[in-house]
Amino acid sequence: MIRVLLADDHALVRSGFAMVLSVEDDIEVVAQASDGAEAVAAARDGAVDVALLDVQMPVMDGIEATRRIVGTGCARVVIVTTFDREDYLFDALAAGASGFLLKNADPDDLVEAVRAVAEGHALLAPEATLRVIRALTTDAPAPAPEAAPAPAGPSPADPGQRRILDSLTEREHEVLLLVSDGLSNAEIAQRLFLGPATVKTHVSNILAKTGSRDRVQAVVFAHRAGLVG
Repeated sequence: MIRVLLADDHALVRSGFAMVLSVEDDIEVVAQASDGAEAVAAARDGAVDVALLDVQMPVMDGIEATRRIVGTGCARVVIVTTFDREDYLFDALAAGASGFLLKNADPDDLVEAVRAVAEGHALLAPEATLRVIRALTTDAPAPAPEAAPAPAGPSPADPGQRRILDSLTEREHEVLLLVSDGLSNAEIAQRLFLGPATVKTHVSNILAKTGSRDRVQAVVFAHRAGLVG
């Protein structure tokens, strides 16, 4: 059973999240909080696996609450916010959050995030994934003029990378490209006329074959291997 803490200063939002999660056999909402300080106290006092935190909360915001909860090892954190802001994303990741979702995400995405983070993986909203990739691929410091340029990563011609790409099925190639475009599992299922469970299986196979811990690492692999530009 995955034990979840919900923290949001709007009771209606907490109730909505609780309704979505309560129908799952393997998830139980064990605590709720209306501000960041309450969330930290609840995480410390109770047995919590995953904390879903809003960013903008009174007394203590979700970023500081994330830093304290993760810092003490009480629980893993998913930030769930209305605001699609880059500073929130990177501040949350720097504070130790394992997930970042927008409140307009599908209910299935919320459930998937709780399960993935509980298993020790990371899960970001498609919009957030694209921003992380953009930062990884464009914000790297340039080498000193007198130094020989270091390779940014494996090239498409690298035999190891090519073997991994060749091991992907045609469908897995399609799914990886769509993941790299920032599509969620539900959106990929709709695009390819597949069931959500089938898409999840393809994504799991891609992670295993590319040696990726999560979707973000899989997209980084796709960029570095030259599969996507």
